[in-house]
Amino acid sequence: MARISIGNHLSGALKTIQKMPKTKKVVDLEETTLEDEAEKAKRETPMGKLLIETATPPGTGDLVEGSVIAVDKNGVYIDLHPFGTGIIYGREYMAVRDIVKKINVGDIVAAKIVEQSNKDGYIELSLKEAKQALTWSDAERMMKEKQILELPIVEANKGGLIVTWQGIQGFLPASQLKSDHYPRVMDGDKDRILEELKKLVGQKLFLTIIGTQPKEGKLIFSEKNPGEKDREKIVGKYAVGDILDGEITGIVDFGVFVKVEDGLEGLVHISEIDWGLVEDPRALFKVSDKVKVKVIEVKEGKISLSIKALKENPWVEASKKYKKDQMVDAVVIKFNRHGALASIEEGVAGLVHVSDFGSEEKLRANIELGKSYPFKITLFDPKDQKMALSFTGEKK
Repeated sequence: MARISIGNHLSGALKTIQKMPKTKKVVDLEETTLEDEAEKAKRETPMGKLLIETATPPGTGDLVEGSVIAVDKNGVYIDLHPFGTGIIYGREYMAVRDIVKKINVGDIVAAKIVEQSNKDGYIELSLKEAKQALTWSDAERMMKEKQILELPIVEANKGGLIVTWQGIQGFLPASQLKSDHYPRVMDGDKDRILEELKKLVGQKLFLTIIGTQPKEGKLIFSEKNPGEKDREKIVGKYAVGDILDGEITGIVDFGVFVKVEDGLEGLVHISEIDWGLVEDPRALFKVSDKVKVKVIEVKEGKISLSIKALKENPWVEASKKYKKDQMVDAVVIKFNRHGALASIEEGVAGLVHVSDFGSEEKLRANIELGKSYPFKITLFDPKDQKMALSFTGEKK
């Protein structure tokens, strides 16, 4: 980027320039100005002349900086000494009319060269393109410095969130959200993920720039703390079997999320909450509850946790009391697509298959939730906590 030193001009010269027709070179008037004698003497020294003669002229696309020497209804004139005078006019002038209203003679402005010498001998400049270039330069600097920005979420899609900064559209991938905002959806259902992300629209989040795409006019943002330790390294500290103290940070239909340290939380699936049937995790816990958990899986930067693994396994005692073909009484605790679950004691339940009745309608006509019925154990595998039951009562 070319950075141009700025010459000084007296007020009398400025008035003369403003009265000149557009086709007259502003730089030609320098011969008639009353230059500062000290500056003139400096330029006439051997070293000063050498610097002027050897300076590399800026090219098309370069950013330059100069002092405004005249502003009229047709354009803005900028001193780009020693290379000549720049002008912002025509379409470029119309594109920045609001900015031009705030420009005064003597202001230092940055612009981008769009033509090195037009038919009138001026260096044509674009303030709009310079502003865009400087904005992208700022974005690069902020990314390197990991500067934090507070920005509102303006839109959501299935992949993440949309924000805007300095007129540039930014994308915040769902994977770059902090755990508090990450869409916790079972089986990666995209429609449900979108529903969760839409809840963030209108909120302000603290973000950092992690990628710039000037050609596409896009920025990539992250909500994660740039100083946060690498997740893989954090997870690497834990092993299956570890018993940890944690705090519940989220409750969903399929389980609870437990924070075990800053920057790391794991899921306790609903099937790992208790040995007995859990219909709604919200009935057992609330956010901020302190719990003990056991690590049951460490995989791909994630940990899976269990609460029930720290409780006595009822199947161990059941293995001493029950066996295949034994007649038992069991309470119906749930219907599902395969039939019904019936419990012979707390935490030990088996499937009553719909085929035992011929149809789901007949099954529901013969057994009701919460009632006890006679069954025969047709499968008993306490090691894998599996049991199947067959109805032995009178069928309707």
